[in-house]
Amino acid sequence: MQVSKQTLKDLEFPVVLAEIIQYIYTEKVAERTKNLVPYSNRNELLIDLHTTSEYLSTLESGNSLPFSEYFILDEYLKRLSIENYYLPAEEFFKIKSNTLQIKEIKKYTRNFIEYVPYLHAKTEQIIYEKEIVKIIDQVFNKFGEIKDDASPELRIVRQEIRAISSRITELFNKSMSYHSDVLDEIRESVVGNRRVLAVKSALRKRVKGQFLGTSKTGSISYIEPESVLNPRRQLDELREEEKHLIIQILLKLTSEIAIYQPLIEEYQAFLEYLDLTQAKAKYAQNIQAILPTLKEELQLQLIDAYHPVLYLNNLRKERRTIPQTLSLTKKQRIIIISGPNAGGKSITLKTVGLNQLMIQSGILIPVHPKSEVGFFDKIFTDIGDNQSIENHLSTYSYRLKQMAYFLKYADEKSLLLVDEFGTGSDPELGGALAEVFFEEFYERNAYGIFTTHYTNIKLSAERLEEAINASMLFDKKSLEPMYKLELGQAGSSFTFEVAEKNKIPYRLINRAKKKVENDKVRLDKTILKLQQEKFEIQKTRDQVVELKETHEAHQGKLEEMQDKIQQKLYDFQQLYASEQKTLMMGKRINEMADSYLKSKNKKQLISNFLKIIEMENSKKTNEIQQQKKIEKIVAKEVQRELKSNANEIKKEQHKKEQREKEAMQKKIRELKIGDRVKINGSSSVGTIDKIKDDIIFINYGVFTTKISVDEVYKI
Repeated sequence: MQVSKQTLKDLEFPVVLAEIIQYIYTEKVAERTKNLVPYSNRNELLIDLHTTSEYLSTLESGNSLPFSEYFILDEYLKRLSIENYYLPAEEFFKIKSNTLQIKEIKKYTRNFIEYVPYLHAKTEQIIYEKEIVKIIDQVFNKFGEIKDDASPELRIVRQEIRAISSRITELFNKSMSYHSDVLDEIRESVVGNRRVLAVKSALRKRVKGQFLGTSKTGSISYIEPESVLNPRRQLDELREEEKHLIIQILLKLTSEIAIYQPLIEEYQAFLEYLDLTQAKAKYAQNIQAILPTLKEELQLQLIDAYHPVLYLNNLRKERRTIPQTLSLTKKQRIIIISGPNAGGKSITLKTVGLNQLMIQSGILIPVHPKSEVGFFDKIFTDIGDNQSIENHLSTYSYRLKQMAYFLKYADEKSLLLVDEFGTGSDPELGGALAEVFFEEFYERNAYGIFTTHYTNIKLSAERLEEAINASMLFDKKSLEPMYKLELGQAGSSFTFEVAEKNKIPYRLINRAKKKVENDKVRLDKTILKLQQEKFEIQKTRDQVVELKETHEAHQGKLEEMQDKIQQKLYDFQQLYASEQKTLMMGKRINEMADSYLKSKNKKQLISNFLKIIEMENSKKTNEIQQQKKIEKIVAKEVQRELKSNANEIKKEQHKKEQREKEAMQKKIRELKIGDRVKINGSSSVGTIDKIKDDIIFINYGVFTTKISVDEVYKI
């Protein structure tokens, strides 16, 4: 990708890299990150974007990748080919640490392959060699110390060292007891890593041994007892022998490790890759960044895009940042942004440029998840005052030099970002030249965003089909910028309004107005009025939509409440009828009981009871028959309606089927081989192997299944 150092500087890309570097573990990767530029290899870029996104997901889930600080071994590994060279003991510990980290990372990605497929694919390219850890563990214990049994000779020497050390301790303690009457209160001390008696200087001749010095005051003399001198010399000799044996062990271990040098270097390279990846993921987490939809075709659809540097600065100051939404497509390739100074034009320009640089450098961007991003081959910028004293260039000369460079290299895969397009010279002459540049870029099918105050540029944008005007909204009442981009209409510069806000005397403003051509003033007023009216219309439209949504919500609640009241009323009626029926039945049974009490006639009692039952059954039969009649009438009415509206129903059915078919075709077009999908109601993730009509074949690693397109969804 073609992008200059000046473009990186104009868009504050080094500031983003400085933020990322704060999360990097090693100086080597930090230095490399300072020189990070947009990728030239698209496949590498896509892989790195996905791995960063997956790493971010592990951070947000709380089950992050088991990656932590690691060791850079370059300085020592390059010496392995030198004859009789051996690695320092601590370097073996570092090699083991890096190797074990590779083991844990591979285990993690294997366990969570459906969540981190790109990271898993990366780790699968690396072979974990357990023999590296094994041969190191044969020599070193868990504290990084060389084991006694690292060699038979070392075991014997260390046993002798322990025996002599014990003997020296025993002899020293005996000497200290024997000379207790000439010792100072502290009794003993250590000089040169040797235990010595703390003898009163006046009595030191009474103690035989090696004199090793005195205290600061000279009142105490330090003497190593004569009885331990010979054992001490033996101990020193054994320690020298131990050192020699350790060197032999390290030489042997170094030769064994040297076999795995390419693999150890590969481990370190992968850990360095993860170092940068985790730094980018942590930065993304900090700025609420995501991986937008990546498009093959050249286009930008940025929804709620934030300027990362501004967002972080405002976040630290607890201020709100206003996002921008805009799009660049083949039918809308160039946007001309106008509006007042300090209204947000330059920040909008930088927001687009910096986010594009970041995504093409493998860094996630702070946009809405529904945003779509394509990739440009070249990005050109002309932002800010870049006059050069060294090269004797004025601001305008610098800008003309930049335009010459753009005209030389700009094509249909270029993105141009120019601030204050055409300024720096006579308004009419500079404006005319800027208009010609604009038309040239347009004819080359280049993409671009230009900010300007020139009316002729705005008029050209209205005339050209694939260009569009846009403005930064400005509240005329409060004379405050709203920092919101509005596509479709040119904006006023609000020159006199901004001057009024900054307390420029009215008499001077009025004198200035008189000096400007009437047509220019009327045009600016018309633009101002249109923008204000558009703002008011948008505000009213938002209020109407809000009121409509509120009304619909209230209407739904009222209908729901009415249905509940009707249901309760019906339930009460049913309950009342049931209670009345129960009361009548109770009254009849009570009368029958009184009659039986008087007559004691069982036959009469049974006869009356059976009559009541028959009457109730008869009522139920009539109710059932009546219900059946109603159901028949309703069924006939439905059939009549169906016959009369058969054509309409068929049309609606056909439309519904057509919509479903179109939705199915759209879904098939959106899916492609290699996409990760889930079946509705399932948590398992598979990869599309093949698409045939409306059937897709999903690979789950150990098996493949086929299923209808409408039963899966893309993740």
